[in-house]
Amino acid sequence: METAQLRVAFVGTGQMATALAAGFTRSLLRPDQIAGCDPSETARAGFQQAAGAGSQVAASMAAVVPQASVIILAVKPQMMPDVLQELAPLLSHAPLVISVAAGITLARLEAGLGSGTRLARVMPNTPCLIGRGASGVAMKSSNPDDQKLVTSLLATVGLVESVSEPLLDAVTGLSGSGPAYVFQIIEALSDGGVKMGLPRPVATRLAAQTLLGAAEMVLHGTQHPAALKDAVTSPGGTTIAGLHALESGAVRAALINAVEAATTRSRQLGAT
Repeated sequence: METAQLRVAFVGTGQMATALAAGFTRSLLRPDQIAGCDPSETARAGFQQAAGAGSQVAASMAAVVPQASVIILAVKPQMMPDVLQELAPLLSHAPLVISVAAGITLARLEAGLGSGTRLARVMPNTPCLIGRGASGVAMKSSNPDDQKLVTSLLATVGLVESVSEPLLDAVTGLSGSGPAYVFQIIEALSDGGVKMGLPRPVATRLAAQTLLGAAEMVLHGTQHPAALKDAVTSPGGTTIAGLHALESGAVRAALINAVEAATTRSRQLGAT
């Protein structure tokens, strides 16, 4: 289907749905190609403002799903059983269904929506709000056009990586939960700056920009992070002293453990 003919309906219009809709209309779709349903009037209003004038919102799925060629399930995992039960009778037109709910497997989605449903699972993260997201995608549909469409939609809000479904839990543990780890790192670096005498606003800006610049060097360069680290680590200098302090505090192990713990929790959610 041509992009100009797409109609995307969101089931749930919370923060992630709003971020995705804003990204889609920034560079790929018109506002009148976007619709969303949610029982919360406040959530619907925020979604429509982000998607733009001409987008549609409603309280019920029945008002937006039958016209949609793509349906994005943006609800909490614990809400999914009820959502699937209500959604299944509305899919006679065979749309592509994309879920962003953590831990809800493609098999569970297919069991709820019917065999042969065109399905994809996506794990985005909150920097999608500013077009700097990182999303993992696993497909049930083998249609290459579906795969291309999902990638095109998510590319409007950041980086997209295709993975096998079992690895989506690891994506959740790394990039899905990762912004929270980074925020904590920024806060800690800022605290360090304040301890050494910097004003809080200055320390926070310097910390955030340092992480941003370092990340851009990894993404846009060709060197391994370890090589980039070595390049700023002079013998007997300040950086090696700081790195030694990090190693003494087991920061590397703590971050690995954080990804492992979040991945394990995602698997637990998928098993319930």
